[in-house]
Amino acid sequence: MAIQWFPGHMHLTKKAISERIKEIDVVIELLDARLPGSSANPMLAELTGGKPALKVLNKQDLADPTRTPAWLDYYNSQPATRAIELDASATTPARRLIDACHALAPTRGSMVKPMRVLICGIPNVGKSTLINTLTGKRAAKTGDEAGITKLEQRIVLADGFYLWDTPGMLWPRIIVAKSGYNLAASGAIGRNAFNEEEVALELLDYLISHYPAALQTRYKVELAPGITDEQALEAIGRKRGAVLGKGRINLQKAAEIVIHEFRAATLGRITLETPEEFAHWLAAGQLLDAERQVKKDRIETDRLVRFKKIPRPPREG
Repeated sequence: MAIQWFPGHMHLTKKAISERIKEIDVVIELLDARLPGSSANPMLAELTGGKPALKVLNKQDLADPTRTPAWLDYYNSQPATRAIELDASATTPARRLIDACHALAPTRGSMVKPMRVLICGIPNVGKSTLINTLTGKRAAKTGDEAGITKLEQRIVLADGFYLWDTPGMLWPRIIVAKSGYNLAASGAIGRNAFNEEEVALELLDYLISHYPAALQTRYKVELAPGITDEQALEAIGRKRGAVLGKGRINLQKAAEIVIHEFRAATLGRITLETPEEFAHWLAAGQLLDAERQVKKDRIETDRLVRFKKIPRPPREG
């Protein structure tokens, strides 16, 4: 299953970013520290035209503390980019953000030359919660659901420091299949766009390999060597009483339990990808996408030839 979700208001957000970026000094992209590669919008670099970027690994208190430093190193090694980790509920995050933006655009930040910052990120990454913490009031609506913010808004964060908030935005085609599952597991994708059971199975497959102790501790299940994600989901459903008639397991209910407890971090602090893993997934996704494009182009060429729109191209070789 390929997970895709790009509702209409995201088209408007893309257009708003394209228009606003002309007067922006620094772009803050909020990432989910549990999936720092999958939550980075590949369309953003194109939209922002190479503006200095601050990557904020949000929800770091939910992520694996042994993996976050590798992701910070990964983003800090990129040109015109700084990366910091953050918990959106922290009481004093404003100074860290302001200082990081000043490091990226040192000539901005006065009343004569104010710092103009655009903050963006995927849905449900904690952006509205962060903004409310920065301003000390409910400047933005929040909720544990993708797509709460629908309109752009301008916020004065400090003297000479202006922040433009944008609605959460994904990208039209997610070519990294694993990213689609990770985004769905994190809550970045609307519920009507994915199957909970499939997402829970993908999540369990990763957790069995990388966080078996977390599963055994939380669900009191035995993970025998070679156990499959399907068997693990059934065992969890049985332990949690998600049982239908004649002893059948309610896999939908079991899946909802696993996804909810990952999001709430009751499974523990977990990160679903390393920089090396994501690079491998991305390369595979790009190769598959290129193959699909070649096939699509061939079909279109055949159609044009059939209707005599173009001459048949010469055979290769």
